[in-house]
Amino acid sequence: MTNILKLLFTACLAGAVTFGNQALAQMPQRQPTPNDTLKSPRVLGDKRAVISIYAPKATEVVVSGDFMSQNKPMNLTKNDQGVWSAVIGPLKPDYYTYTLLVDGVRTMDPKNPIIKQGISSLENIMTVPGAETAFEDNKPVPHGEVREVWYDSKSLGMMRRMHVYTPPGYEKGMTKYPVFYLLHGGGDDDSGWNTVGRAGFIIDNLLAAGKAKPMIVVMPNGSMPMDITPGADMSKAMSSMRTMFADELLKEVMPHVEKNYRALTNRENRAIAGLSMGGFQTLDLTLGHPELFNYVGVFSSGFFGATIDEAETYYAKGLQDPTFNKNKKLFWIEIGKDDFVMDANKKTMALLDKHHINYQYKETDGGHTWVNWRHYLNEYAPLLFK
Repeated sequence: MTNILKLLFTACLAGAVTFGNQALAQMPQRQPTPNDTLKSPRVLGDKRAVISIYAPKATEVVVSGDFMSQNKPMNLTKNDQGVWSAVIGPLKPDYYTYTLLVDGVRTMDPKNPIIKQGISSLENIMTVPGAETAFEDNKPVPHGEVREVWYDSKSLGMMRRMHVYTPPGYEKGMTKYPVFYLLHGGGDDDSGWNTVGRAGFIIDNLLAAGKAKPMIVVMPNGSMPMDITPGADMSKAMSSMRTMFADELLKEVMPHVEKNYRALTNRENRAIAGLSMGGFQTLDLTLGHPELFNYVGVFSSGFFGATIDEAETYYAKGLQDPTFNKNKKLFWIEIGKDDFVMDANKKTMALLDKHHINYQYKETDGGHTWVNWRHYLNEYAPLLFK
């Protein structure tokens, strides 16, 4: 019986192989294309980068990214095989974001799986390696953990997510840590600082070098669920967003963190900083609730539009608080010389000056990009909790 079963199995296997070979022979064979071996992006030895896409039927392809001067798009050139390419740079070693526009349609680079997500769009991330990126690279040092934390937001009536960094050794110890609330900009979500922002690696490297104190870093989602239609009153929209975010942070995010993590809960052990929209939210919380944070960082931001006209009245509590300066160990403002929000930044500082609010101010090269914001975090974090 055993031999018969073996013979039957062998016969069935041979039949299956024969059938498979016949099926493969009858299937239409796909013609190889240049896309099969295409690589994009390619970083050359001279720090130039080549971005390519196979789009033989396209009539125009352009690329835009934070490596471009003033973020102006650049046309790609098509070869006789249907591959469009552009050579960019040389570029300073860093992490850059970019997107393609194929015949007017925003398109991801299909050969590059590394992305940054936002609330309504995606961007590719490109690395130009070099010594200049050491502060933000994934290096062989002790690493903290970054968790995706979901919580039920009663303020917004929905489940919300934040990213939370805990320092190396957190899981094995009983130490309580100061907390740094790190806010992203408009169009992004809570993943921004953890992906293209490189926040976890930046903090890891600072801790390993003994340049910063161990801390919990909370990266909440500052984008509110708002439907802003064309022609809407932006002043009212900003006011609504401001209120919603303040409620979300104070009533949901902070209580959740202080309940579920070993967090120090006094203002001497709380810091906050944000870029662009997150910088506006930082100003709003700092001046509206001056008792909460001893360390404040505003990156590439200010009061925008009508918010500067109402700020003196709206934030009278903070601006006129006689203990404000005493209770702020650090009020840091930093922006690039070419940043398009420079006017808002200057008007904001003029308001602070008028009310004798002390702050430290620094201008850098560059504009409104993650290239700057990663450096700002690397400068700001070592100043905290000293």
